[in-house]
Amino acid sequence: MEAEIAPTRSLTRSLFGPLRRAFGACGDGFRHAARLALDVALPTLCVACREPVNGEGVCASCWTKLSFVAPPYCPRLGIPFVYDPGPDMLSMEAIANPPAYMRARAAVRFDDVARTLVHGLKYQDRTDLAPIMGRWMARAGRELLADADMLIPVPLHWRRAWQRRYNQSGALAWVIARQSKVKLRADLLLRVKATQQQVGLSRAQRASNVQGAFEVSADRRSDIRGRRVILVDDVLTSGATVDACARALLRAKAAQVDVLVFARVVDSPKAPI
Repeated sequence: MEAEIAPTRSLTRSLFGPLRRAFGACGDGFRHAARLALDVALPTLCVACREPVNGEGVCASCWTKLSFVAPPYCPRLGIPFVYDPGPDMLSMEAIANPPAYMRARAAVRFDDVARTLVHGLKYQDRTDLAPIMGRWMARAGRELLADADMLIPVPLHWRRAWQRRYNQSGALAWVIARQSKVKLRADLLLRVKATQQQVGLSRAQRASNVQGAFEVSADRRSDIRGRRVILVDDVLTSGATVDACARALLRAKAAQVDVLVFARVVDSPKAPI
């Protein structure tokens, strides 16, 4: 009986195998057609101006307005130089007012298009912007990510997190973690003081506003001790917020703290020293 069944199974496979493949090919064709119809009905839009684009990202017009940060720049602060002063040359800002963190890197300058992206993610529930912004950050921060132990997003106070429903820095850090395979730890650093927004404050007011605002709880300090940490935020303006975060992490005995942001404010070019 078994001998009779085996040829029957073989015959069945020979007859129905091509049919399965044909139906599979039809299924792939239907899926492709459905995707094409969806693209026609709902074309991909520029993440900045919302004009239709081919593929993902920004349109040609917005792309030309983005200013990506690339060498030469200050190795400490990541501030772009107008000319290449040679290796290891610091900016005047880095020498006059060195931060608590070791290095800072940004994907783009904070110009009009970058502002649109940041404000969309931060204030308009545009969480769809996080993937492309995070990928640009991962590319800009390759040097930092190569030897980092963990990513820590700049935290929101719980009241603001409740109102906003998500932390934009956490959304960016999640994308960077997936790109780089560096562990994301959003549970270690806390914002323990409800500070006012930094927009509109002077440099001195910004520093005062975030003084004592961040801490690592005593039961989590062992997770920080000896680790190389990257702080993730959306924008670096005066650096007061990330500096306060870095000081809290260093008090918890972090080995090193670096900073990776999507955009940084760049003042008028100044010569390096």
